[in-house]
Amino acid sequence: MTTEEFVKAFYTEKQDFLKEYLSENSETDILRKIPDSSFNDIFYSILLGLDGCASIGGIQEIYDLKDEDGNQISGEIEGYAYEYFHEYN
Repeated sequence: MTTEEFVKAFYTEKQDFLKEYLSENSETDILRKIPDSSFNDIFYSILLGLDGCASIGGIQEIYDLKDEDGNQISGEIEGYAYEYFHEYN
């Protein structure tokens, strides 16, 4: 898994949460925008915290994230997180 694939998986997870949270019967776009914005903030903050660019519970450090094949994921998360959670929205 590459760093971009890792971040994209979080973005996809956020999209799935949003789809579950809102039914197709939603009457206004506002109902979609509120959880979408909240989920963006939540997932983006978690990813930046894991990459050491933001704190998690007041502690800021870089976490050594690797997939099961030993591929390094952390260290490049911030750029991809910005791309997926801010440019694609």
